[in-house]
Amino acid sequence: MSLYLTRFSYTSETWNALIKHPEDRREMARTVIESVGGKLHGFWYAFGQYDGYTLWEAPDNVRMASVALALSSRGAIKSQETLVLLTVEDTLDALRGAAQVPYRRPGQGGG
Repeated sequence: MSLYLTRFSYTSETWNALIKHPEDRREMARTVIESVGGKLHGFWYAFGQYDGYTLWEAPDNVRMASVALALSSRGAIKSQETLVLLTVEDTLDALRGAAQVPYRRPGQGGG
């Protein structure tokens, strides 16, 4: 399974609703990711450009995309960005694979 980091920001309406009725949203996040066979590893709120961060594990990109689309389509989140995280081992494999890719910089000859 792959790991995913999501950065999100709530709408002002969502914050107003949470102020009126404080709610621990980790349980909803857990339910959402478990519905596609995944696992919630963490849920944090933050100061700054994004209101919160989640760390998820999901079986594949399609199922994680399903979660991301469901979350962004309900109107509570004004922005969301999900990043696929690579293990060090996966990155090392990618580096080894990169050595086999026949790429040349523009203007360095060839057709």
